[in-house]
Amino acid sequence: MGSYSPGLPVLFGSGEAPISMPAQWYAGKSMVRASFLPFAFAVCAIAVAGLPPRSAAQDANANGLKIRQVPAKVTPMPFPPNSEARGRVNSIAFLPAEQMSQKDKLLEADAESSIQERTRWTDIAFNEGEWKYRQVMCTAFPDHLFLQFTRNSGAGDTTMFSASIPRGGEGRVRIIPIQRHGYSLFSPAPINAMTVAAFNHIRAEEPPGATPDWLMTGMCYAALAGAHPQTVLLPDSDYDPGKFPAPMPPLMQVPRSGGAVIRFADVAASPRPMLWTLTFNGKGKLLKAAHSPAPLVTAKAVPQGVENVKGKPVPQTIVDLSAPSAQ
Repeated sequence: MGSYSPGLPVLFGSGEAPISMPAQWYAGKSMVRASFLPFAFAVCAIAVAGLPPRSAAQDANANGLKIRQVPAKVTPMPFPPNSEARGRVNSIAFLPAEQMSQKDKLLEADAESSIQERTRWTDIAFNEGEWKYRQVMCTAFPDHLFLQFTRNSGAGDTTMFSASIPRGGEGRVRIIPIQRHGYSLFSPAPINAMTVAAFNHIRAEEPPGATPDWLMTGMCYAALAGAHPQTVLLPDSDYDPGKFPAPMPPLMQVPRSGGAVIRFADVAASPRPMLWTLTFNGKGKLLKAAHSPAPLVTAKAVPQGVENVKGKPVPQTIVDLSAPSAQ
């Protein structure tokens, strides 16, 4: 900080002719300016405090940076939660041909030539022997007629396949072989790649925007593969373990990457319940299917009441707090 002596002139300004002022006048001005600065700082602080806080986006824009809002990641789910049909026991019904509607009978008759052509590719002689069929009642696929054809040529010689016929004309007739002369083709129908591929084509032919029932979708797959699935969804006090064993309840798991894994036990399978596991990707395409014996849950009822606890009782000690203590 500079110093000055009273009476000496002080030069300030930037012109060609400096202005000479007395040092006393400059000192007075300095005192006024020095006393004004705290007041100015206080006013500025109050004004800044009254301003709204700046956001990170405003600071970034001031620095010339561009900020793009990233939407939250949504896990793709092909089946909405709680879409399953409520009920204690869920099953797929099979309707005999004579009980089918006249409309569905005409649809089957019109598709027989296509069915015969498709079965020829799988070496199933649809034009030989006596065939019987029944309707697979699958509510998860309202735009398709599902039929199961069977030909019994004697003990152990049964040929069976499922047929899918589109109701609205959009799509094509598809065949899912189950048995040929009592034996599965190449690999069992439940896990056969041909079954999985046909099922995906059938699902793609259904109109978009529908809310699929995840449990009935899985059970329809099992029925098309030759099962007669029944599963216990919500057992209650009327549940009869003698009629239905106690396997794991149906459940749908959604991985972090999306998609769905559907598991349910077919309690009607013989000689024991069978567990179906179907894995779908986020767009609803079936990736793989598994079929294995279902683990059974063993439960034992505990009678109501208070059980006797084994052990040695501890004698109760009573202390008289008013009695004088021994010294």
